[in-house]
Amino acid sequence: MLHKDGFRGVYQPRTGEARDGCAIFWKDELFSLVHEDNIEFTRFGLRDSVAQFCVLKMNGNKKQIDDIENLTAQASRSILVGNTHVLFNPSRGDIKLGQIRLFLNKAHKLSQTWGNIPVVLGGDLNSMPQSAIYQFIASSELNVQNHERKKISGQICPMDYPRFGSQRNCSSRWSKEELRLATGSEESSYLKHNLKLNSAYHGVPASYLTRDSHGEPLATSFHSKFMGTVDYIWHTEDLVPVKVLETLPIEVLEKTRGLPSKMWGSDHLALVCELAFASDSCVS
Repeated sequence: MLHKDGFRGVYQPRTGEARDGCAIFWKDELFSLVHEDNIEFTRFGLRDSVAQFCVLKMNGNKKQIDDIENLTAQASRSILVGNTHVLFNPSRGDIKLGQIRLFLNKAHKLSQTWGNIPVVLGGDLNSMPQSAIYQFIASSELNVQNHERKKISGQICPMDYPRFGSQRNCSSRWSKEELRLATGSEESSYLKHNLKLNSAYHGVPASYLTRDSHGEPLATSFHSKFMGTVDYIWHTEDLVPVKVLETLPIEVLEKTRGLPSKMWGSDHLALVCELAFASDSCVS
């Protein structure tokens, strides 16, 4: 169906017995795939989740650009797009961190390999905006010993716990195996990544009816056991969010009595953003 609408795509199935995975699609008229990569987390003892990456080169859209100089500049641009679905289990913060650590490290490496190109990362990270995992992505640093493994993803309902924090002042004992899975070393509790990432939704302010104090949607998922935000679009500083598609207000979501429904075929809401290159003169 997407092919008929002019898209091409790549699919990365999850390992194990599950019959799902991740996919990235792009408009064939606008982009060309120049490199594809992936991570199977089971190779690192981190369950059956996967991540995927595509380096996409802009073709230059002659129909929309009259200036030959701008057309040439656009055609020379590439971006790295990454996608993942992190483990759900709220108690296994060590595995979640390990998956996200490898995801971010791989994205940085690929960006550098292809000329320090801009990065866009999306997916279901099964971690909430109030969590230490969210702060790790946003700030690039985390000491896991300051957080409880079972609470580090913050997977509680923000409507019931509006003042939930990341418990930075507490101390927690992690086993050597848990540290190895989370940080890659039994002797280290410190995590750092080299990408300077911003959230696309945080970068486009909106109404309190759909956003939390972090600027993220109040909810991207709603079912019988959970309502909250676990899905994100992150980008490096060489891209600027121009606009986003707002999610639904909580009162509207609650009227559905949980997703999926006859009207909505998923228990998640779609996140959509439009990004511009920060170097473009129109974004100053």
